[in-house]
Amino acid sequence: MISFLKGKFIQKTPAQVWIEVGGVGYEVNISLNTYSKIEPLSEGMLYTHLLIREDAHLLFGFFDLSERDIFQQLIGVSGIGASTARVMLSYMKPEELAGAILRGDTRSLEAIKGIGKKTAERMVLELKDKLAKHPLETNNSTLINNTLHQDSLNALMALGISRQAASLALEKVLKNHPDLGAEELIKLTLRSL
Repeated sequence: MISFLKGKFIQKTPAQVWIEVGGVGYEVNISLNTYSKIEPLSEGMLYTHLLIREDAHLLFGFFDLSERDIFQQLIGVSGIGASTARVMLSYMKPEELAGAILRGDTRSLEAIKGIGKKTAERMVLELKDKLAKHPLETNNSTLINNTLHQDSLNALMALGISRQAASLALEKVLKNHPDLGAEELIKLTLRSL
């Protein structure tokens, strides 16, 4: 298994990137979410998922771990293939997609091209408990850049609040009050739960 690739971005399109690693060029399929993050970069790292089929070996790349994790969860659902999962991640950010599944928001999922009512319901049924028990991983660089959010999240989890519920509540409070310190942020988040 190839866990990640780190190298130069030789060619980038909204659907694929060629990444040179040690003189070898890899063609990596990406979502619009990943493309928007790597577009200004000339080099970087992508977390990967290698899909081996009878007729092809396909490499999918993701800017952060949360996107790779939700992709792997999605392709485990009956009727959702790698292409459909990539389209879903182009429509919604990983945390938005996970939030819609956790809330059972099938309407938002049906708005994605190629996802019908039955597929949306199956996704919610199969992934809701998995996502609640094992929340999405986050990228280490995101944690370094967002220590206030992470510290507040850790404090809320120490108080017995689930990671997913705490994270969603924190995001709502931060949207309305972006300049709060950790103590005030935690207090407001607790009130909103």
